[in-house]
Amino acid sequence: MKFSRIVYGIAAVYGFISLLPLYFLFEKVGRDAPPPVTHPEFYYGFLGVTFLWQLIFVMIAKNPVHYRSLMPITVLEKFVYTVPVVLLYFAGRVHVSIMQSSLVDPIFGVLFVIAWFRTGASDRFKVRGA
Repeated sequence: MKFSRIVYGIAAVYGFISLLPLYFLFEKVGRDAPPPVTHPEFYYGFLGVTFLWQLIFVMIAKNPVHYRSLMPITVLEKFVYTVPVVLLYFAGRVHVSIMQSSLVDPIFGVLFVIAWFRTGASDRFKVRGA
């Protein structure tokens, strides 16, 4: 359970730290990774939904046993962005910096799988503080 707390806690902190600046870098993102963003509602919507996932990671970090059933969904969350980005990169449709930054997510995805296994059903019957 301690492993799960640490992994999900680090994932949440990393997410907050990496996402928050993007709210203020809309124009820079378009310059650094052309083409410019033409639909700000998608950009900010993506950031908002992704930011909210960090709150789920915080919930899981606080009580991994209780929220264990959410862990497989968090694994998918980590790959649902990376897989299309990598495919788009190889098709020449995404800048290399975007592809490289997306490669952090599958690392957390693998750690989330390990956390899920380590927070097994036997943990549900352990008494807190024992």
